[in-house]
Amino acid sequence: MVTRESIIEVLKTIEDPELFLDIWFLGLIYHIGVEESGQVNIEMTFTSPMCPAGPQLIGEVKERVGALNGVTGVEVTVVFVPPWQPSDEVKQTLGI
Repeated sequence: MVTRESIIEVLKTIEDPELFLDIWFLGLIYHIGVEESGQVNIEMTFTSPMCPAGPQLIGEVKERVGALNGVTGVEVTVVFVPPWQPSDEVKQTLGI
């Protein structure tokens, strides 16, 4: 069975094409659920509601997480509540 930890490791390889940092580090992933059947449910957000890279990021999450052994399907739900706020560590990395 796929684990939450193995999913996180995959998410760490998906880079936001505008900020050049991975979506896990950026805090764009709000929830990861794994059902016994292997179905993975992910809630994520974008750095802004009109993020032009949004469809690309969703596609990469579905493709890469879906390639994990034991995953039978991937559902990605995009949410904007709460709105994304960069952590202090992200701010420091971005120089803001």
